[in-house]
Amino acid sequence: MSDRNLSQLDRALFGLRSLIMNGEFSSGQRLSEVAVAKMLGTSRTPLRQAMDRLVAEGLLVRIETGGCRVATFTRADIADAIEIRGVIEGTAARMAAQRGVSTELLTQIADTLDGIDRAINDPGGINFDCYVKRNAEFHALLAKCSGSDLIRSEIERVSLLPLASPSAFLIEQAAIPDFLDSLRYAQRQHRAILEAITNRECARAEALVREHARLALINFNYLTDDQPTLVNNVPGLTLVASK
Repeated sequence: MSDRNLSQLDRALFGLRSLIMNGEFSSGQRLSEVAVAKMLGTSRTPLRQAMDRLVAEGLLVRIETGGCRVATFTRADIADAIEIRGVIEGTAARMAAQRGVSTELLTQIADTLDGIDRAINDPGGINFDCYVKRNAEFHALLAKCSGSDLIRSEIERVSLLPLASPSAFLIEQAAIPDFLDSLRYAQRQHRAILEAITNRECARAEALVREHARLALINFNYLTDDQPTLVNNVPGLTLVASK
């Protein structure tokens, strides 16, 4: 969708979320409506609506005296958010295995995973942009497999939290050691998840998805412990308190 087709609220919401996630504001910083509206080129009414949405998402915190400040997250908060995503996505996989998934949807997932294989094995080197796109598609389809609009909306909600998204740590290849091996391992997990759902193996599907989500926690711990200089490369990482 082009920027011209977005509503004033959408422009304010996407713009403000991007500014926060990319570290344009300090963790805990109070936001000036006038200054932010000027930065985004929008009026204060849609900006206030956007701020209300981001309070609900957890990126902003309401100040008792009025206005909002940027949220601060601890390492435990991030670990909890990743764990919650794993639990909800695991529930989606279990429900999919229990209820069954249409052949059409299973084919969509298989096609998406074939796309990930092509991205990883591109003769010119990994097609990173394609991998990120197909990985997001896989997780969206996994949520759809549950057959529950409630589960889908909860997965979308928790994925908006900083660093909880399935794509949160898909950053520059040099940032993570053995990067390509890590992606191939994740892809093997994708295939195993699809197999478990197809075979109606409820417990296995749920366990595989929860284990898959923990890859994000491994990468988070690596970046914060061993590569703190890369903090600005990962959207949302600047919001995490150093202690």
